[in-house]
Amino acid sequence: MLAAFAMATLSSPAALAQISDDVVKIGVLTDMNGPASTPTGQGSVTAAQMAVDDFGGKVLGKPISVIVGDHQLKPDIGGGIARRWYDVEQVDLIVDVPVSAVGLAIQSIANEKKKLFITHSTGAADFHGKFCSPYAIQWVFDTHALAVGTAKEVVKRGGDSWFFITDDYAFGHALERDASAVVNANGGKVLGSVRPPLATPDLSSFVLQAQASKAKIIGIAAGPPNNMNEIKTGAEFGIFKGGQQMAALLALITDIHSLGLPAAQGLLLTTSFYWDMDDKTREWSKRYFAKMNRMPTMWQAGVYSSVMHYLDAIKETGTDEPLKVAAKMREKPIEDFFARNGKLREDNLMVHDLMLVEVKKPEESKYPWDYYKILAKISGEDAFGPPDPACPLVKK
Repeated sequence: MLAAFAMATLSSPAALAQISDDVVKIGVLTDMNGPASTPTGQGSVTAAQMAVDDFGGKVLGKPISVIVGDHQLKPDIGGGIARRWYDVEQVDLIVDVPVSAVGLAIQSIANEKKKLFITHSTGAADFHGKFCSPYAIQWVFDTHALAVGTAKEVVKRGGDSWFFITDDYAFGHALERDASAVVNANGGKVLGSVRPPLATPDLSSFVLQAQASKAKIIGIAAGPPNNMNEIKTGAEFGIFKGGQQMAALLALITDIHSLGLPAAQGLLLTTSFYWDMDDKTREWSKRYFAKMNRMPTMWQAGVYSSVMHYLDAIKETGTDEPLKVAAKMREKPIEDFFARNGKLREDNLMVHDLMLVEVKKPEESKYPWDYYKILAKISGEDAFGPPDPACPLVKK
């Protein structure tokens, strides 16, 4: 009996635990002071630390630490921090990393160093497409899911004529391309588009062209700062009062908070997460609010979700060896306050349900941050689509 007990004890994950350097170190690489700092930044750091604290601060008897880096939205600075973290500071996992150019640079380094990276606030589908890596995971969204989810549901609800205001660079073009394909496939029509350069100071002429098109839906295929300025200008020109609606292919709750409901009312958008969706989202978000004094974006909520899932996988495998941990993360379904019907796919994209929401009118909002009416749930399979065959991890 004693021998059998000893064998069982030795074969348990805790007894065989293999934690490199006797600490699990998570690096939040983000934008601490620039234009992405409100939807990521300190909020992402807080979310990661909340996950570590809720997990108990240790895994397999070893401490978990969180460190912070500011990449200033520059790939060279982000890459330098990532190399130092992986090589010198023995960071096991890097998370967050807003802006696709920086994220793709970190993904390349993670692959080279054979260390894990989870991106939350970058939407380029190349992460799980042609640049996919066994060491890099995309957790919250991609541009395809937001564009397709929004366009398909809006057309189904009668928004069958579109005009796009599109940021004139790869990100905007991808959003317009994916959304246009869905509009046309579902019997709608794209009446035209205009393409302002990034950070155009005066968007009036572009918004007026969209208004003059008489399209039912003006698609905002843009990121900050153009997207919010277009919505604000549209409100000033009476777009919503005139019977047209704007559909933002990327917008966050902090954007709505900044714009205010008088300007943002009626806006349609797709999101992975809304703090006021149900009891589970409210419970976590109110704890987050107590620390940050604002509600979390989908990116910040996703940081918590992924760090918790990562730590669970270490606990179950008995090691922080990257590929073993990633394999365990793919095994387990992801069903938490952030994700519904979540699963980490073979291409390392976390597929989960999304929501189409409409921004409330001021008189419909009953309490602070009560901003969205949920119009429809969108299944992950419909939004994200099948794996990209360009990804070498996808079984042919």
